Amino acid sequence: MTTITILAFVGFLVIAYILFTNFYPSFGGKISKERHVIYVQSEQFRDGKFNNTRPVPKDLSFTETLKLAYTFFTTKVPNGRPKQNLDVKKLDSTRVANYSNKARMVWFGHSSFLLQMEHKNILIDPMFGKVAAPHPLLGANRFNTEFPLEVDKLPQIDAVIFSHDHYDHLDYETVLKIKDKTGHFFVPLGVGAHLEAWGVPKTKITELDWWQETTFGDLTFACTPAQHFSGRSFNNAQSTLWCSWVIQSKTENIYFSGDSGYAPHFKEIGDKYGPFDLALMECGQYNNMWADIHMMPEETAQAGLDVKAKKIMPIHWGGFKLALHDWTDPIKRVQAKANELNLMLITPEIGEDIRVSDLDNPYTNWWEGK
Repeated sequence: MTTITILAFVGFLVIAYILFTNFYPSFGGKISKERHVIYVQSEQFRDGKFNNTRPVPKDLSFTETLKLAYTFFTTKVPNGRPKQNLDVKKLDSTRVANYSNKARMVWFGHSSFLLQMEHKNILIDPMFGKVAAPHPLLGANRFNTEFPLEVDKLPQIDAVIFSHDHYDHLDYETVLKIKDKTGHFFVPLGVGAHLEAWGVPKTKITELDWWQETTFGDLTFACTPAQHFSGRSFNNAQSTLWCSWVIQSKTENIYFSGDSGYAPHFKEIGDKYGPFDLALMECGQYNNMWADIHMMPEETAQAGLDVKAKKIMPIHWGGFKLALHDWTDPIKRVQAKANELNLMLITPEIGEDIRVSDLDNPYTNWWEGK
């Protein structure tokens, strides 16, 4: 009787999972056969899925995945979160809408930015959700409950750029809120399937492979490599591509790393597109168990040198607890390594003005004591 009960319970969980992932909209779209026909032309697409240049990450078994999840949810991390919600610097919506000065960026926490450049408003990995998970009950709240500017106060968005389809970068509720005020979406191969499932017209989506470029007005967007992975459920891992981005105007050059482990692609990107006025470099949510797909802070600084950045800004920290380190560990370690390498590092607060080309560093260690 006990065995039958256990099997019945396991069967119930499997059925519940299948129903949840197939019918709950935040999981996104599925890659059609027509898309597969296109994607096989990519050098990164092999054996029915996208791959890194190097054979990483290691595919985890179901048991290994459960063990990793158990470790994450049961390990107590001292100072894993700020003592209270992080303050943000508020923006005036009218001034944002009317901005026409030199290229600037505003950090919204984690890896999300508003870029104002060449009279265009561009969102990079906009994630304004409360949790980095498919459902609010499946994740911990973000560190900031407010934003520099609430989503409904954002101006008309000319373009949105996504780096990959993980929940802390591509958020269902966020897309629903911005899709009608956005002119165009630029994504790596496959990510368009999620946007289409959420009501974004195909005509407003451009998918790119690594090393492909497109123009947007006077700007150039280049989809560049990253060493990471993708997937929004257990059964669609590596079905979409992941990437970093180069954003160029006639006078400014920006690099956005997306999520990535440390690998030779940083030097390749620097050789092809550098030097960069500003590199936004992943720094946070790391662990030795997944070192191939997320950089340690010291590697973040070295990657900044590899891409030939005049200055770097650490991102992918200060937003969510997605790893087992002190929440300030990323910024302290990358700051120390940047000083050692004589690399300029900027540390703006959420909502603080970031002038792309300026080489001054007026920012404070705002995280201390929080």
